[in-house]
Amino acid sequence: MSSSSDEESDFSDSEISDYIEKPYQELRAGKYKVKGPNGSLRCPFCAGKKKQDYKYKELFSHASGVGKGAASRRAKQKANHLALAKYLETDLANEAEPVPPRAVTPECTEAEQKEVFCWPWIGVVANISNEEDGKSVEDKEYWLKKFSLYKPLEIMLFHDNQARVSEAIVTFDGDWTGFNNAMQFEKSFEARHCSKKEWFANKSCPSSNIYGWVAREDDYRAEGAIGEYLRGKGELKTIFDLMKEETQDRNKNDERNSALQMASAEQRKADENVLRVVEEHKREKEAALRTILELERENDAKQKLEMEIAELKGKLEVMKHLGGDDDAAVQNKIKEMNEELVGKMEEMEDLESLNQTLLAKERQSNDELQNARRTLITGLNEILSSGRSHIGIKRMGEIDAKAFQNACKQRFPNEEAEIKALELCSLWQEKVKDSDWHPFKTFMVDESNAEKVIDEDDEALKKLKVEWGDEIYNAVTEALKEIEEYNPSGRYVIAELWNFKEQRKATLKEAISFIFKQLKTHKRKR
Repeated sequence: MSSSSDEESDFSDSEISDYIEKPYQELRAGKYKVKGPNGSLRCPFCAGKKKQDYKYKELFSHASGVGKGAASRRAKQKANHLALAKYLETDLANEAEPVPPRAVTPECTEAEQKEVFCWPWIGVVANISNEEDGKSVEDKEYWLKKFSLYKPLEIMLFHDNQARVSEAIVTFDGDWTGFNNAMQFEKSFEARHCSKKEWFANKSCPSSNIYGWVAREDDYRAEGAIGEYLRGKGELKTIFDLMKEETQDRNKNDERNSALQMASAEQRKADENVLRVVEEHKREKEAALRTILELERENDAKQKLEMEIAELKGKLEVMKHLGGDDDAAVQNKIKEMNEELVGKMEEMEDLESLNQTLLAKERQSNDELQNARRTLITGLNEILSSGRSHIGIKRMGEIDAKAFQNACKQRFPNEEAEIKALELCSLWQEKVKDSDWHPFKTFMVDESNAEKVIDEDDEALKKLKVEWGDEIYNAVTEALKEIEEYNPSGRYVIAELWNFKEQRKATLKEAISFIFKQLKTHKRKR
């Protein structure tokens, strides 16, 4: 399919959900072909890819994966693939591969339920000669093929002292399907009169036949290689034990599924709240930009009108000096100019009133944006607090305790160092918050701009640097600078969106982009 028009009209990730319906309807109408002539499935939006022979599950996984893929993927491409996933789920559900039937718990009598087996289910084969049907029986593949009807997982062969294979262990699945296969394995030997009972009855002079059965408690406790193997690989359980465990596992699964559903619901609610905050911020930002543009236009108009009024007043003064009271033409012109001046003054008053309204709207929009930023910080503190993320929340004015820990570890034993570091850090944090302590000095950058810097001659700071060194000094002065910038009047710590990679205040756009990535990660994990 051609993508030139798509590339020209791409859209943002936040608009993806609005653009799914069109490609979905086109898929239903047959514009894009998903089913191939041989019954295989293909992705119509990845025509250039080599992989174009999917099973239903593979294609659904591909469509969902691309739809929720990395930020580098175009939004149009994501929307198309999400539409494909919806089409597969809604319109092509009958193409899905059938789910394999679940193994059913066997029906057993009470006595059979109490019989003790070696679990996972294991079969024992005895009286194996060196050759079976003219073939070497040391080859495991031979035995796997011989017992393939019972779907064994593994064959283990044991040699006697004469290097002849005499016994074998056959391992089955540990579920109820494996149990049924193991019992069928045992019954096949019983039908040929080669059961465990016959083996022990004829062990002193056995026939050339091989004997087999399912391992039970006496096999598990027996001396020799078979017993040792069973004790190392399995454990003793009854059918009743396993049925009870299965019931407990079903209950745990139900509880876990219930908890997962509740967590999923909470996550969806959190996702919706995040999206709501993002949308509100988007609308507020657009409104603020419109207000600013209107204010700029009105300011230009106001300046232009002020110039016209000043020019008109000047002309009036000139006209008054040029003409006398008896000059009718001059008096008429003066009257016209006065009327024009009154009109412009009234227009000026209207503009002033509009300007005040716009200024109030600008302050309101700015307050709303700041509220949105604070709401984003408060509501998303857990998502954005990870130290491994380049976007996070930094507490401006809070002293970095690591500097005190490093310094104290060099002077005190470990346990005492932790306590001493905590005490010192708390002490200096309180001093940073003290509004009576203002270790700053001001210097003029140019004629109109002044800048505040740390006063290196402050006695408390000088003493701190001498006693504890540069690392602690820098941690305290950095917190002071942050307090002075973010909250000089209140002097308490302020949470701020922060770009840790570039060591600066993060923009709302950066924070929102990061949030979307986190939400996608959470959804993939679920």
